[in-house]
Amino acid sequence: MKRHIALVLALAVLALGHGTASAKDWKKIRIGVEGAYPPFSSLTADGELVGFDIDIANALCAEMGVKYTLVQQDWDGMIPALRARKYDIIIASMAITEARKKQVAFTDKYYQVPAKFVRKKGSGIEISKAGLKGKVVGVQRATTHDNFITGEFGSGVEIKRYATQDEAYLDAVAGRLDLLLADSVPLQDGFLDTDLGKDWEFVGPGYTNVKYYGEGAGIAVAKKNQDLVDKLNKAIEAIRANGTYKKINDKYFEFDVFGG
Repeated sequence: MKRHIALVLALAVLALGHGTASAKDWKKIRIGVEGAYPPFSSLTADGELVGFDIDIANALCAEMGVKYTLVQQDWDGMIPALRARKYDIIIASMAITEARKKQVAFTDKYYQVPAKFVRKKGSGIEISKAGLKGKVVGVQRATTHDNFITGEFGSGVEIKRYATQDEAYLDAVAGRLDLLLADSVPLQDGFLDTDLGKDWEFVGPGYTNVKYYGEGAGIAVAKKNQDLVDKLNKAIEAIRANGTYKKINDKYFEFDVFGG
């Protein structure tokens, strides 16, 4: 009987010790990234992940003194894969919204840019409920843009949803879409500034509605790992203060992507 009690106590101590280590001793982390959202993340011809999000991940891990592994994941599976422990955090331009806060924890924002529509030059399409009535709008599936167009214009427009932004660009050029809606920076860098999007242009205002677009892009973390959220917040603050963030910013943008 005594031996049985001693064994139970020993196993309990080991389990407690293991839980403490996994919660606080972050020596290495796995980072979920998309790889299909330039200039924030994309794949080179050699299969290397590059972009603003990737450089931010590297800078934050260097600041925290941890090693990391990048895990590529399709956008609509990002949060399910985090909750299934496929990786520890998500750095993938994910907006901090109330709906997502119910599933995961977030750091403070690390950037914020407005969303915009683009139309084909000469189409004359204007952004209003009347102007969009009967039009076909392309968005990336399960994004804040999907929620926005559905919530604000859904009854009057046909919404086509895509797994990646690149798929939406191709359908737009093929004449299957009247408009695209996405973050303004990827639209500019990944579409309008390319030969593919040379016949398209921005139209209408920028959108940052908190109801849909939240508080900016943050790093998603499993709710139980608040200690990791705290470490990441300190690292974000540190790279903002020591100039590392500005160097990364200026590599990709001619403006302060952090936002107001």
